[in-house]
Parts: sequence; structure tokens; C-alpha cells
Amino acid sequence: MSKTKVLYVEDELFLGKIVRESLESRGYEVIMEADGAKVMDQFKKTNPDICILDVMLPNKDGFTIADEIRMLNEEVPIIFLTAKTQTEDVVKGFSLGGNDYMRKPFSMEELIVRIQNLLRNKTDGETKINGTAVIGKYNFQLNRQTLSIGKEERKLSFRESELLRLLYENRDKIIERKDILNLLWGNDSFFNSRNLDVYITKIRSYLKEDPSIEIITIKGVGYRFVTA
Repeated sequence: MSKTKVLYVEDELFLGKIVRESLESRGYEVIMEADGAKVMDQFKKTNPDICILDVMLPNKDGFTIADEIRMLNEEVPIIFLTAKTQTEDVVKGFSLGGNDYMRKPFSMEELIVRIQNLLRNKTDGETKINGTAVIGKYNFQLNRQTLSIGKEERKLSFRESELLRLLYENRDKIIERKDILNLLWGNDSFFNSRNLDVYITKIRSYLKEDPSIEIITIKGVGYRFVTA
């Protein structure tokens, strides 16, 4: 079985080395490039499964590279990494076809989860959330990590947002506890399992205004997310 290819573009070499080695230790094949002007040649040559782009790069910035990638390939997932914090930068990244946006400094655990989710969404096709999803009476904005109903808006934590995404994207199917734990926490230890129970309770409480939405516990197996 061939390895998942990651095109990783980063000009901070120390950070790049850490991220590359972390990804490789998890079985990814990493093609790393530091010069923005050389990225498209690497993209055409390697045909990566996912791209991780720093925004501030020498010779050509990550936004420009993403725009050029989208002219060739509309499907490959793109994650932006940046120290920029302005909302307009985030909006620009998504408007250019970015799938996710992480601010530096970031944790490797979070980056791995986001990579896994984007790759899974790529294969799941029609069920993936593309930025926004209507869940019953709620509006879930994945990019902003918000859940709103009427004029009320709730800011979700990263794990709350990712858990809701997992449940919704696998709606009407049984999703096993161990799969959720491995994707969101990295392992299915007893401590993490108890954490998952807490998060499921939170998500249920956030969605309680719409009785047509249910998170059904399948004892000893996992959960099934259903909407009327």
C-alpha cells in the first residue's frame, strides 16, 4: 500500500524539520519545499494527496501558490499555516480554495487530526462539510468553529467542532468510539474515553433546542447521529 504524500511548504527550517519528522513517523511521505517559486514544479512532479502551505514564503506566497494549485486540481486538500491573525487573511485563504487554516504556533496533534479529517472527507465525497452545514435548525460553521440557532451563536472548542463534524459527516451510520478516540485524541485510553463521554454530553446539550436531532448511544460500540 502506497504512502499518503504530503507536500509541505515551509521556509522556517527548524520548524519544518520537526513537522516533517513527525509526519514521517506516522507513515506519511513528505515532500518538503522552502522556496515558494519551486512549489508548483514539485506539485506537478509528485501529485501529492494533501498540501500544507505556509503563507509567508520567499519568492511566492502561499495564497498565490494555492490559487495556482486550484487551477490544476480542484480536489486536493490545502491547509494554510501562518502567524497572521487578521480575519481578512483567514477569509482570503478560504476564498482561494483552502480547506483549513491553522495559526502558528500549533500542536502536531491538531495538525495530524486535521490532515486525517481532510483526507477522509476527500474519499467520503458527498457527506463532507464544506465550510458550513445546516444541521436541523442549527447552522454549523466549521471554519469559524461556531454553532448558531436564530440569533444565538456558540463558539466551539477545536475538539467540540471536530467531534460534531465527525458525527454529522457519518450521520445515519454507526461511528465506533475507538475511531473517534483515535482521530481526535490519538488513542483510545480509559482517560480519553471518559473525556469523549463528557464531549458527547456537551454536544447533546448544544443541540437540545432541536428535538429532531439525536446522538444515539450504541452500547459497547459507538454512536449514531440522526436528524429527522
